[in-house]
Amino acid sequence: MTVIARYADVDATLGVHSDTLALQLAHRSVRKFLPDAVSDEHLSALVAAAQSAATSSNLQPWSVVAVRDPQRKARLAVLAKNQQFINDAPLFLVWVADLGRARRIAERAGVPLDGADYLETTIIGFVDTALAAQNAVLAAESLGLGTVFVGAIRNHPEEVAAELGLPPSAVATFGLAVGFPDPTENAGIKPRLPREAVLHHEQYDAQTADSHVPAYDERLADYNTRHGLTGTWSERVLARLAGPQSLSGRHLLRTQLERLGLGIR
Repeated sequence: MTVIARYADVDATLGVHSDTLALQLAHRSVRKFLPDAVSDEHLSALVAAAQSAATSSNLQPWSVVAVRDPQRKARLAVLAKNQQFINDAPLFLVWVADLGRARRIAERAGVPLDGADYLETTIIGFVDTALAAQNAVLAAESLGLGTVFVGAIRNHPEEVAAELGLPPSAVATFGLAVGFPDPTENAGIKPRLPREAVLHHEQYDAQTADSHVPAYDERLADYNTRHGLTGTWSERVLARLAGPQSLSGRHLLRTQLERLGLGIR
């Protein structure tokens, strides 16, 4: 049934099954949490799962800051668009693209690290951080926890870096609110684009892929209506990417990354 919910399509099927696959298909964002604490044992398990993700050349260019202090969470919430669930979640994880560790190794060794000055290395930092965090999300859900990513942590990267005491060449890429889901939350499995809209064989076929978007717009509009939301997916894309004014300050990110010591050459 989860594949039907994932695509909002009664004809959607999969030819294979596993418990892991079922867990992945059932993923949803959780923004309403019970007050129960997330234990240190749970946190350690999430980090171990994150560290088991793939990492380019075994660079492991990420760190994570676990925030439980209510005052610090409140300050981070203000910086991340005043989203109340950050305050409500018993655990807020801030995932950090961390090239500072490599730079400190170079400093101790007394050797240059010019390769870290290039955009490629910064991209590796962001990609590896995302891979690690997604592993943590799957682990959290396997333990009965719920999560939601918070991209708005990038709205004020320098202020977030100061709040968390991040070293040079480290930047908060996104937050992750973690806790036990409140069963009263009005939320469900949000439908995704049809597989045919994202899967290409041998070469990219834009015309065929895009032909599936109108049907998806209808399905997501139906989902939104059931959960008190409005609009289609296409409308959301156009609004979110309309221009600098729709990026919540993140149009300045290139300059901010440079000031934080991340390479953009």
